[in-house]
Amino acid sequence: MSMDQPHPEPRNRHVVIAGAGPVGLWLAAELRVGGVQVTVLERSVTPSPHSRALTVHPRTLEVLDCRGVVEPFLAEGLRLPDGHFAALDSRLDFGVLDTPYPFTLAIPQARTEALLAEHARAAGADIRRGHRLTGLAEHASGVRVSVTGPQGPYETDAAYVVGCDGTRSTVRDAAGIGFPGSDATVWGWLGDVVLDAPPAGPVLGHASPRGGLMCVPLPGGVHRFVGHTPQDQRPDWPGELTFEELRAKVVRITGEDFGMRDPRWLSRFGNAARQAETYRKGRVLLAGDAAHMHFPAGGVGLNVGVQDAANLGWKLAATVRGDAPDGLLDSYHRERHPVGAELIRTTRAQTALMTAYSGDGGALRELLSDAVAAVPEFSRRLAEGLSGLAVAYPADGDAHPLTGRRAPNLRLASGAELFGLLRAGRYVLLDLAGTGRADGPSDAVVHEGPPADAGADWAGVESVLIRPDGYVARVRTREAVPHSRAAA
Repeated sequence: MSMDQPHPEPRNRHVVIAGAGPVGLWLAAELRVGGVQVTVLERSVTPSPHSRALTVHPRTLEVLDCRGVVEPFLAEGLRLPDGHFAALDSRLDFGVLDTPYPFTLAIPQARTEALLAEHARAAGADIRRGHRLTGLAEHASGVRVSVTGPQGPYETDAAYVVGCDGTRSTVRDAAGIGFPGSDATVWGWLGDVVLDAPPAGPVLGHASPRGGLMCVPLPGGVHRFVGHTPQDQRPDWPGELTFEELRAKVVRITGEDFGMRDPRWLSRFGNAARQAETYRKGRVLLAGDAAHMHFPAGGVGLNVGVQDAANLGWKLAATVRGDAPDGLLDSYHRERHPVGAELIRTTRAQTALMTAYSGDGGALRELLSDAVAAVPEFSRRLAEGLSGLAVAYPADGDAHPLTGRRAPNLRLASGAELFGLLRAGRYVLLDLAGTGRADGPSDAVVHEGPPADAGADWAGVESVLIRPDGYVARVRTREAVPHSRAAA
């Protein structure tokens, strides 16, 4: 190229993420794995010591394992062999699930965020606390981002901006993305307190016409009460929760206060249900609570958000690098918007059951609780839904049934495991028959050899291409016909 010819503009490989919660931090790390420069803007100067979320579900643990960072979570968390649907008396047995992690992991969100921040920083993410995104201006080649930081306002350029900044998302509002839904009609409450006479067992559940609550132990000798009463069914904000009100509610429901003292955190939450009209508008994307808002039934919110980030991260990285196929980034909305809609549907159903205080409502709860205990397939279906293991993405009509589904942690005869092969954050091509006919992206991790313990669904599979997020992209059977891959 001669000196008088114009030089092409270098590709902007910078992504700005608003929000340093679990979703933003996981997305930042995923983008760094994909070779993209990342800046995370977080308005809070210091991380919150409080933990609204406590539960990490099996699919999220698999996501962490696929990047080699699950062990610190397992070391700190409390493993519970079951979960609940609508706080029914009969709990869901997670032990029957096809996963290396057949349990829910109880770990405070504050620790989850700390571990994810450590992972993101180690990957090279720039996390700026005390920096608040204030505006966006999209242009042909990127987005100009306005920020207010400790030293005053400044601007930065990004190829894309992702809002992981919660239900009151500044990014969503600045992009003009609608957030339709319903306002709160029920208010739940939680209190982290010290108990001189704590209940026996890892989890106390109590439901009656007087209300419902659960009590779980937290680190540091603290217990959490979370619940609701008939008096909490109202459209207006009931005001800040006081310790005296919390004690009165617990006594009204259970008949005792368990020696409650020294409140550490008191809060309320509502059942407002909203979902972003689109998860992508031009160069702006949404994930986590910025994309979907719901009652925190079953502890699924953090998990669905992290799984949003897992779906988006590799697609956005490929788009920013310039090697994504047409439509790849658009598939993020196509795949995850239905998951958010199902999340809202499920949590609304649980809310209705949890607040069924009448005699008829109690009979319905008993009937469903009996079904959970007596019908294993019903219990398993609910558990697979809550755990995230049931999520599958749309595939072409002639695709192999595995296409679009989550790949289990296949053990191969060589001793390798699929989750270990995924740690590079690239496609994994498994040539299970060792024919050498398998094909995939040039940078895919290729492994030849048969599986050691694949299930019946994998019978006849010659090769399979696994996406970086652990979902099946393409299957070739022994008939040597490559089945169409899912979107992406």
